Amino acid sequence: MKLSSLAAAIISASSLGTSASAQSDVPSKVPLEFNRYHTLAEIDTALQNIAAAYPDICRVEVIGKSLQGREMRVLVVSNSKAGPDSAKPAMWIDGGIHANEIQAAEAVLYTAWYLTKHHGHTPAVSKLIDERAFYLLPVVNPDSRDAWFTGPSTPNNFRSNLRPVDNDRDGLTDEDGPDDLDGDGSITQMWKQDPSGRWERDKDDARVFRRVPSDKPPGGWTNLGEEGIDNDGDGQINEDGPGGDDMNRNWPAGWLPNYVQFGAGPFPLSHPETKAVADFIEPRTNIAAAQSYHNAGGMILRGPGAAFREWAYPETDVRVYDALAKVGEKVLPYYKSMVIHKDLYTVHGGFVNWTAETLGIFSFTNELWTPQKYYQRDGANLGEADQWLWRDRLAFGQLFTGYKEFNHPKHGKVLIGGLNKWSSRSTPTFLLEEECHRNFAFTMYHADQMPSVYFRRLSVKEPTPGGFEIALEIANKGLIPTRSEHARRNAIGRPDLLRVEPASGSVLLAGELDSWDDETPMLIDNQPGRCLVPGGVPGKGSGVLTRKFYIEGKPGTLAKVVFEADKARPIEITIELKPQDSTFSEPQ
Repeated sequence: MKLSSLAAAIISASSLGTSASAQSDVPSKVPLEFNRYHTLAEIDTALQNIAAAYPDICRVEVIGKSLQGREMRVLVVSNSKAGPDSAKPAMWIDGGIHANEIQAAEAVLYTAWYLTKHHGHTPAVSKLIDERAFYLLPVVNPDSRDAWFTGPSTPNNFRSNLRPVDNDRDGLTDEDGPDDLDGDGSITQMWKQDPSGRWERDKDDARVFRRVPSDKPPGGWTNLGEEGIDNDGDGQINEDGPGGDDMNRNWPAGWLPNYVQFGAGPFPLSHPETKAVADFIEPRTNIAAAQSYHNAGGMILRGPGAAFREWAYPETDVRVYDALAKVGEKVLPYYKSMVIHKDLYTVHGGFVNWTAETLGIFSFTNELWTPQKYYQRDGANLGEADQWLWRDRLAFGQLFTGYKEFNHPKHGKVLIGGLNKWSSRSTPTFLLEEECHRNFAFTMYHADQMPSVYFRRLSVKEPTPGGFEIALEIANKGLIPTRSEHARRNAIGRPDLLRVEPASGSVLLAGELDSWDDETPMLIDNQPGRCLVPGGVPGKGSGVLTRKFYIEGKPGTLAKVVFEADKARPIEITIELKPQDSTFSEPQ
């Protein structure tokens, strides 16, 4: 498989486009900054402003509402003057299904901003918008993103949605969650002096508590866990806070219930958010690629999420995934291509597993940000000294809340403080735009490799008077086939269709050829003018589609040939019934 010119441009310059203007500033009609994070309200406003500013190439669709009634907005990006989005191969891009993974939404918003402002200015981007369609949902989990930004939280919460759950089984829901006792906007840690405590403060840095080995005397401090109080009077702290299900375990692909995998939800698509996304994607059979953004770890992930789903990734499809991810590893420094269940952990009912395994869509999850980028060098696990050097000398102490004394109603005098909700997982703001752009560049390469078919070769012979033999070769300049091998094997979606329609006369027979020089075609005599192509057109470097038709008609008669596929733009050619041979170049 060969890389396209767009891929070469991305790899060599980490930018889209090859023109001299590609590196110059292209102003947007909707100015946005990506050296900071955006609230849910700001994202919603930005999407609507972008749609209003660029009405010819995008629009906003409300696809549903969240559990708490917030609207879920998809930005559809495609040049309407070049045809409807439904008639083009399309890509779904989302983020924020885990709301604490805040840069995921920024990467999707960046995509909307960059695509729209560069249309008409940067040829490679203009071509993508003219020939493809993009469905962008920055925040799958709007309730929890709003809660993360407007209330106190930690780097790891809110991962779930906000479905009320009775965690402590006392008949009440969400009645005893964390409390921001020191008012810093984060839920940090509580410490209490205790003669038998197994923690001690570092003699050189009082911010650091260390566990004392069991064979050493006590250290004088006890960790009381996250800051909070016993709101429901049951003797426990923070045992029943907000948060319900992990919506990335709620999709109908290898889904297993809660007792197998925590957070799965009552049943697949049990949440209004996941149901809204599924209802949008399923009827849009033109979606050929999907990208979901998460954090963290610097990973380019593909399925399956569980070992028992390996059957859904046949070798021919895996080669496509590997070719795409290989480019991703070059575009995204310190990122690694990985298989979810083999290289990370088992996931039942994940989103990209559903799109790939149920719908036949080539799908990736990118885990944004990796600690290797702290100092732009190898070594994923930085030592503690390097971590503190980063926090002090590059983040200037903003990631730590100094300890304050607090008179706790249960524990008496305690210290509250520590690493805040910005201290891990989140891309530092001064590196956020680069992180967004590099991930955007990889995703656009994926989009560029969606099927793009063309007639490559044509031959017409007249072996008998009034009897014509037409041979056709159809090629695909994208790495992604018009139909995945998994889709073919499991009858997912409609087979591709090749039609031959002479203005007069009739198609007597059609034949499947293994190659252009194949002299023994497998004949099709049932509706030979409408040939189903269950295997589709292979991706670039993996072969071509070759067919032969036998037509009875008068010399000079015109015959229209049309190729249609769910995941490619249709192509057609009109052929005059007379001896001829033609070869066509790959379109630019």
